Amino acid sequence: MKLFDVYPINNINIVKAQGSLVWDDKGTEYLDMYGGHAVISIGHTHPWWVKRIEEQLHKIAFYSNSVEIPIQKELAEKLGTISGKKDYQLFLCNSGAEANENALKLASFHTGRKKIVSFKKSFHGRTSLAVAATDNKSIVAPVNETENIVFLPFNDEEALKDYFEKAGNEVAAVIIEPVQGVGGITVATKNFLQLIRSVCDKHNAVFIADEVQCGYGRSGKFFALDHANVNADIYSMAKGMGNGFPIGGILIAPHIQPKHGMLGTTFGGNHLACAAALAVLEVIEQEALLAQAKQNGQYLMDQLKEIDGIKNIRGFGLIIGFDVPDELKDLRKNLLAKHHVFTGEAKPNVIRLLPALTITKAQIDDFLQKLKSEIRELKKAEIAHSIAE
Repeated sequence: MKLFDVYPINNINIVKAQGSLVWDDKGTEYLDMYGGHAVISIGHTHPWWVKRIEEQLHKIAFYSNSVEIPIQKELAEKLGTISGKKDYQLFLCNSGAEANENALKLASFHTGRKKIVSFKKSFHGRTSLAVAATDNKSIVAPVNETENIVFLPFNDEEALKDYFEKAGNEVAAVIIEPVQGVGGITVATKNFLQLIRSVCDKHNAVFIADEVQCGYGRSGKFFALDHANVNADIYSMAKGMGNGFPIGGILIAPHIQPKHGMLGTTFGGNHLACAAALAVLEVIEQEALLAQAKQNGQYLMDQLKEIDGIKNIRGFGLIIGFDVPDELKDLRKNLLAKHHVFTGEAKPNVIRLLPALTITKAQIDDFLQKLKSEIRELKKAEIAHSIAE
């Protein structure tokens, strides 16, 4: 049997990882500036994370949600404290797509409505309703298509106002990434996020903040939405929540009431996943990683802005993107092949940086040196090519 070929694969076999470094089976060291799609929050194989999981594994790894699981309550208490959302409720699942699926479903249950407002270039996952709310027709199967989703322009206040004036009383929820990840590290303005809060309040719709990629401390605050000084009714989480162990969840405002059977999951909130998630929160707290992400992210942004050739540096904390002009189109490929640096991309020409919150200033400087070196080489090659023509 062979694997179902849906992933473009780099010919690299990573066999070891520590912090922001990984090694392949040939012993080559790589600097990880992408964290496996923003998943690695506290660094690869953090000792406390390993210890927490190992200790839990020796006790019990799994039992279903039909019994008391005290570690879920421990996780909820710690998450409420660190996020500042103590009065919210926690529902645990396994992934970001599943978190958004449940968030959208819960909003519809709560309001009794069907319409969902999403935004251009959004990405919310690949499950049925989450992918329907994703602005990428190539991954939406015919069975996922629905007239219940409307896509509005991102950061367009007038378009949002106009839609709610016409159809606001039909809207179950507005779902938005405060910083679009797959969409190219596009940051929602404070005014736009505050307007979403306002129109949702006026029309009794649910405000869902998709914090799967931009949340969990990556922005320098626990949630990226916190920068706008408003609260969502539901926050979706995953990726950095488990530092590589599969876990997701939604934080639900107290006015949204649960009832038995409304939501459910087999593996969500299992003992092992909760141990991993608790380790992440404990390390974030003990190592002051929110402040570190803010400080190192600002340093990285400031240094990137001094580099000639790349454009439109944006983001905050350790969720950063920049545009690559055509003459540097091989920059990301060469960073990996020649300099052994993993970065991310967004089509057509964006490099995404999503390193662990534990990345050091020395490692950032190493990345910057390699980035500058490769830009110089590509520019030299471009000049030589122009002369040859």
